[in-house]
This record gives sequence, structure tokens and C-alpha cells, in this order.
Amino acid sequence: MSELKRFLLINKIEGISYIILLFVAMPLKYLAGLAVATKVAGTLHGVLFILFCYQLAKLAKKSFITRRESVLYFVLSLVPFGSFYTERLIKNRLDVEPISIKDF
Repeated sequence: MSELKRFLLINKIEGISYIILLFVAMPLKYLAGLAVATKVAGTLHGVLFILFCYQLAKLAKKSFITRRESVLYFVLSLVPFGSFYTERLIKNRLDVEPISIKDF
């Protein structure tokens, strides 16, 4: 799998984990009193965010993306649903094929 496709996959998974953390685990913690929901989802999201940052740095180092783009993608990862916009920006700019199960 290419570095770019690996980044797009991690970006998508990290974005989904962020949505789950914000819109599922947080309400479960504060409305239902289930603190374990944020511990599990938060830990998983934290690991995925570190992987995302690592892949982003690798892409920037190999000059697949500019420094400005890497800062933009990082900032978008902090915004809910921003990772999906990142995917769209990269696919439009670089004409990347969608990720499928066959890539594994």
C-alpha cells in the first residue's frame, strides 16, 4: 500500500473515531453516567491520532504534500468531520483512487 493510501485510510479511521468519541461516548458519559465509554473511545482515538500525525509527517517528509498542506490537514483533524474534507482535498488534488479492501 502506498504512503498516500495508508494516510487516507488512517485519516478516515481517525475521523470516524473522533465522531464516535464526540457524539457517542461523550453523551454516554455525561447523560448516562458511563465514564468507561470515554475511556475506551478516547484511548482508541488517541492512538489513532498519533498514527495520523506520524503518517502526516511521513507524507510531508517524502514531499507528497507541502508544509502548508500538512498544517491544513492537521488543523482539519481537530475539527469534527474535518478529516472527511481532508480526504476530499487530497483526492481532488492528486487524483487518488478510492481505498478498497483489495488494497490490503
